[in-house]
Amino acid sequence: MSKQVTLEEIQNFEGKYPKQLWYLFLVEMWERFCFYGMRGVLAIFMVDELFLSDKEANLKYGAIQAFVYAFTFVGGIFADKILGFKRSLVFGGLLMIAGNGLIAIDPHQFFYFGIALTIIGTGFFKPNVSSMVGDLYKEGDARRDAGFGIFYSGINVGALLGGALCVWLGKEHSWNLAFLAASIVMVVGVVIFLLTKKHLGPIGNSPIEHLSKSTKITREVMVYIGALICIPLIFIMVNNTGYTDIFMYVIGPLALLYFFYQLVREKDKKVRQQLTAALVLILFSILFFAIFEQAGGSLALFANNNLHSNLLFFNIDPNVVNNGANSLFVIIFSPLVGLLWLALAKKKLEPNTVIKFGLGFLLLAGAYYIFFSTRFFADESGKTSLGIFTLAYLAVTLGELCLSPIGLSMITKLSPRHLGGMMMGLWFLASAYGQYVAGLLGAGMSAPDEKASLWDKLIAYTDGYQQLALYSLAAGIIIILLSPVIKRLMNGVN
Repeated sequence: MSKQVTLEEIQNFEGKYPKQLWYLFLVEMWERFCFYGMRGVLAIFMVDELFLSDKEANLKYGAIQAFVYAFTFVGGIFADKILGFKRSLVFGGLLMIAGNGLIAIDPHQFFYFGIALTIIGTGFFKPNVSSMVGDLYKEGDARRDAGFGIFYSGINVGALLGGALCVWLGKEHSWNLAFLAASIVMVVGVVIFLLTKKHLGPIGNSPIEHLSKSTKITREVMVYIGALICIPLIFIMVNNTGYTDIFMYVIGPLALLYFFYQLVREKDKKVRQQLTAALVLILFSILFFAIFEQAGGSLALFANNNLHSNLLFFNIDPNVVNNGANSLFVIIFSPLVGLLWLALAKKKLEPNTVIKFGLGFLLLAGAYYIFFSTRFFADESGKTSLGIFTLAYLAVTLGELCLSPIGLSMITKLSPRHLGGMMMGLWFLASAYGQYVAGLLGAGMSAPDEKASLWDKLIAYTDGYQQLALYSLAAGIIIILLSPVIKRLMNGVN
C-alpha cells in the first residue's frame, strides 16, 4: 500500500500550480456543467412545459436557486464538523445524479422531486471543492489567487458546455435528454474524484477520524438521514413559494447568529477583524448576485421572447447565448484580466480586493444600462437586437471577474481553517439570498397582464433593468467609499 502524501508535500509544490488543482478543476467542471445546464433551462421549462406564467416561473426559479445556495451553508457546516470535504462531496454528487436522473425519466411528473434531490446534493457538493482548493496553499502563498483563477476557468468551461448543450437538447430534441446529460456528467465528475482523491492526502478528511469507528459511523449516518428527511420539505417549499419566504426569513438570521457565536468564541482579535471584513463583503455580494442572477430568470424569459436570432453573421438560439455568453467571455477574458492585475501590481497601481468589489458593481451597472438600451433597437413587434444583448453580457462578465473569483479566494484567506467550511457556506448563502431576491425582482419586472404583447414585455423588463443599473451604481460608489475601513479590518490580506 502506497504511503499517503502529506499536507506539507502538497503545499510545498514547485511551479505555479499544484497537480491536485487540476483534479479538482475537472471535478468542478463537470459539476458546473450539470448545475448551469439545469439553471439555464429551469425558467424556460416551467413556462413552456409546465405552463407557468412569467411571474410564477421567476418566483420558482428564485426559490430553487435560493435553496441550492442555502444548503451550501448547511453542507459546509456538516463537512466542517462531521463528514469532511471528501465524503460530503461524494454524497452530494450521488444525490445530484439521482435527482437529474429522476427528472430525465419523466420531466413533467418528477420535476419537483428531482429538483429537491438536486438542491440537497449541490448543498453538500458545492462548498467543499472550493475549500479544498484553498487548502492546497500555505497561508500567505502568493500563488493562491492564480490557482483560484484557473479553478474559476474550470467552473466556466463546464458552465459553457452545460449551458449551451442542455438548452439545445431540451428545445431541439427532448427535455428527457437535457436532464439525462446533466446526470451523466455528474457521474463523470464523481468518478474522477474517487480516482484522484488519494492525491489530496489529509485534505478533506473527516474531522472526527479520531473517534471510535461506531461513533463516527453513527454521526455520519445521522447526517445522511437528516439530509434525506429534508427532501419532502424542500418539495413542499419549492411548490409553494410562500413557504420559501418563511424559510429565507429564518435561515439568514440563524446563519448570522451562528457566525456571531463563532466570532465571539474566537480569541484572536486579528481573526475576529478579518471575519468581520469577510462578512461585510459577503453582505454586499447579496445585491451583486441578485442582479447578476437575472440570467436564469428574467433574462432567460426575455431572451426566449424578445430577441432576434441573428448574431453577427449567423443565426443562433438567443437562449444559448443567454446561457453561454457569460461563461465564454469568462474563459476569454479571465486570463487577460489576470494579466492586467499583474501589470498594475508591477507599477504598484493594482486596486485592492475591496476596490475590485466596487469596480464589479460599477461594471454591472454599465451592463444593465446596456440591457435597458435594447428597447431602442426593437422593431414594432417588440423584438430587439441579440448583438446589443450579447454586448451587455460582456460588461456583466467583466464585473463578475472583479468580484466572484476574488471572493472565493478572499474567503479562504480571511477564514481560519476550523471555520473554512462555514465561511465558504456563508459566501454561498449570500448567493442564496441573491438568487431569492433575483426571483422577486424578476417577478416584479414581468408584465402584469398574462396576455401582454411582446412590446409590453420588452418595456416592463427593460424598465426593471434600468432600476437594477441604478442599484448597482449606488452600491459600487458606497463600497469604494468604505474601502479604507474594510481594508484595515483585513489586517494585511489583499
